[in-house]
Amino acid sequence: MSANSHWYQKKYHLDRMTSKELIRAYFTYPGIQVYFILLFLAVAGGGYLHQQGLAPWSSLGWTVLATLLAYPFVEYGVHRFILHGRYLYRSPWTAALWKRIHFDHHQDPNDLGVLFGALNTTLPTIVVATVPIGILVGGWQEIPIAFATGLGAFMVYELCHCMQHLKVTPQNPFLRKIKRHHLLHHFHNEQGNFGITSVWCDRMFGTYYKSSEEVPLSKTVSNLGYADQECFRYPWVANLSQQKS
Repeated sequence: MSANSHWYQKKYHLDRMTSKELIRAYFTYPGIQVYFILLFLAVAGGGYLHQQGLAPWSSLGWTVLATLLAYPFVEYGVHRFILHGRYLYRSPWTAALWKRIHFDHHQDPNDLGVLFGALNTTLPTIVVATVPIGILVGGWQEIPIAFATGLGAFMVYELCHCMQHLKVTPQNPFLRKIKRHHLLHHFHNEQGNFGITSVWCDRMFGTYYKSSEEVPLSKTVSNLGYADQECFRYPWVANLSQQKS
């Protein structure tokens, strides 16, 4: 039995795991291992292009900086407008995709198996977000560095997201802040606090709330509005959920 199949046969409940168990699960998850391989290849490729003089070393730092500055906006935009948008489940072609990438996570926020992003959605998103940055900063030669930076940032995002659902209070003040920020999104009102690794965009776009007293409790915090008439009109996610059960 391969290590990959063994990972999927286990059930990982973040609310019952220790930090060490999470780290072990994180590094043995097949998707994370793919990210590490791609990160190594992208850094090696970018380094080669700079070493050969095909890309100036002076542009490398600007590429990294530009990608890191853009990352919170990509994270926020994807979470708010795509994952919490209502158009994916309204099509039979994308209903299963939406169910996998976000609906299941809000149904069971502590299930690590559906918390991690799926490679067929995460990698294209990272490519779409980073390739233009690389081209704008230094031409096609900077694409590997922009991709590597975006991929590295996403790997940090995945770990932070896991830690936010872990039944452990972080000692670091920043980690405690973003944990509370995200748990309010999951268990109080999902129409705000879309940032995972920062609160900047929520503050900037008016979707930030600090405590449960600031906004009313949402009735759709677990189903994301997919209930009643929505289920009747667009039954594909409901059908898939019934098949799974």
